[in-house]
Amino acid sequence: MPDTASLPSYDPSAGGVPPKLVAFDLDDTLAPSKTAINPRIGAQLIALAEFVEVAIISGGQIVQFRTQVIDRLPDAAASVLAHVHLMPTCGTQYYRHDGTSFDVVYANVLEEDEKAQALAAVEEEARRLGLWEAEPWGDILEDRGSQITFSALGQNAPLEAKTAWDPTGEKKSALREAVAARLPGLEVRSGGSTSVDITHQGIDKAYGMEKLAAATGVALDEMLFVGDRLDVDGNDYPVLAMGVTCHAVHGWEQTADFLDALLPTLPPRG
Repeated sequence: MPDTASLPSYDPSAGGVPPKLVAFDLDDTLAPSKTAINPRIGAQLIALAEFVEVAIISGGQIVQFRTQVIDRLPDAAASVLAHVHLMPTCGTQYYRHDGTSFDVVYANVLEEDEKAQALAAVEEEARRLGLWEAEPWGDILEDRGSQITFSALGQNAPLEAKTAWDPTGEKKSALREAVAARLPGLEVRSGGSTSVDITHQGIDKAYGMEKLAAATGVALDEMLFVGDRLDVDGNDYPVLAMGVTCHAVHGWEQTADFLDALLPTLPPRG
């Protein structure tokens, strides 16, 4: 993991114009990979939504959002939850609270033939490169509707195993390049610590942020993004590259500390 000291940092006490929207990566930013948010983070997200728009954007699917975040939020009024925006699979899906529950606004899914080609290519290349796990923790391949995801150790792999699998990122890079060469009509990119994601072309977190700006009316230069992979090879980097103000963290504890500093600087909602 890159040293966050060399990555972008936002100082809430600097006296600048506060953000109107704060967006977060999910895994390793709000919670350890595939695990539920800590109650401290849940309370902070609700507190934040009382002041600004709050968004979570991740390569994960909505089931992951529900188990990690939605089901763990403290009780809050529908008027507050209306300011929470959920963008699974990098914004190719969008969920808002409808007064009762979080429901889909749109979902841009892959065609069936695109899914079949992607599934075949990633499995064949993973096997060729010796990256197909014989005894995974759950499914290696997952159809997320708008995204095909390869998880090298399986969807339910423990965090310590995922962290140790590819610390340099070389395995994922080799697989990504091999699969991309076979799928010129689709986007193939590194996802989480052990995953490779396949979507329509041009789909990354920058795409999601653009969709978020259109949905909320908040300009990109009025947003703040918090993520753990803002290094040039990270899956949060496209947000930084598009010019959005970013703050790098390493783990949910740093995010919680940052929010403790940010919340007192936010003016009441106009």
